[in-house]
Amino acid sequence: MPPAVPTWGRTIDRGTKALPSQAREHNRSLVLQTLAVHGTLSRADIARETGLTRVTVSDLVAELIEGALVIERGQRTGSRPGKPATLLEIDKDAQHIVGVDLSDLTTFRSCVVDLEGTVLTTHELATDGATGPEAVRLAAEVTTLAVRAATAPLLGVGVGTPGIVDSRGTVLTAPNLGWSDLPLQRLLADELLVPVHVANDANAAVMAERRFGEGSGDLLLIRVGGGVGAGILVDGVPRLGAHSAAGEIGHVVVGTDGGPPCACGKAGCLEAWLSVPSLRRVLAGTADRERVLEEAGRRLGIAMAPVVGTLDVSEIAISGPADLLDGPLIDAAVRTLRERMLAASHDALRVRLASLSEDIVLRGSAAIVLAAELGIS
Repeated sequence: MPPAVPTWGRTIDRGTKALPSQAREHNRSLVLQTLAVHGTLSRADIARETGLTRVTVSDLVAELIEGALVIERGQRTGSRPGKPATLLEIDKDAQHIVGVDLSDLTTFRSCVVDLEGTVLTTHELATDGATGPEAVRLAAEVTTLAVRAATAPLLGVGVGTPGIVDSRGTVLTAPNLGWSDLPLQRLLADELLVPVHVANDANAAVMAERRFGEGSGDLLLIRVGGGVGAGILVDGVPRLGAHSAAGEIGHVVVGTDGGPPCACGKAGCLEAWLSVPSLRRVLAGTADRERVLEEAGRRLGIAMAPVVGTLDVSEIAISGPADLLDGPLIDAAVRTLRERMLAASHDALRVRLASLSEDIVLRGSAAIVLAAELGIS
């Protein structure tokens, strides 16, 4: 059985005591996480924030400086008595990360990012409808383009892909790519000889919103693209579910009144109402744009209500084309959600568009590498 939580999903809990064999790695990640959140801190600041002793912090910082992950940025200015503290920060240029986005079935994309998540280079390959082994070859090719473009040591490669992906990076099923039980993580790692981490594209996106955007630790991110899926964070930990299929809401039928036919064979699936191709196709054939978008939003609200009621998340972020989602669609979704929820319990729930744009899966793929390799989430 694969582990319940993937390597990129383990959160650093400062309230939990690590096992002796794990203590140094845990504390190292805790120092890096603290610097990633706060930016620039002194050794004493880090000790206060983490609860670690100053001796432990100094020892870990020395190791991180020697490994070129952390740099000293001079002394703090101010009126405090005594010797000014030396400020530290993560060197964003110390290592690069390659992020890969396979969620657009017409174009595979890859990028090189620094440790702050800034995209440095991007690369694209047209797929021409490739599936099966040819799609695997193109995924490896677009990844290799970015690996070769990195100008700093490579921390690792992250991949966001459609389909159900288990915690070991095996694509259990991705029908649109013709993949089934594909060990994509292992195949790419064997070819590239670097650490590789693979996740469902919505799970990558929720990690991006958490690390680089405005997301909290209790977040439902709904990704609207060629299909519809969700990434779920509870207490900062991504939830994949017993069969790695948590968040697969696209083929949930919303309502009992039928609806448009879906590619899966059912009628009225959320994806049939809400996916970008479905919406653009319907909008091209009608002058009543607002009615179409409001109905799609209403169906989204119906789908979100039981998820929020079950998980009690504090916010929902919706990711996709702003020209479709912003305005009537999200307004109708929020209105429908509120109508179906217990107001006293969920009055503070925040529903918004994702703060990141079309690079959310690329940057999310980088975020899963940061989490897996450095413990930064």
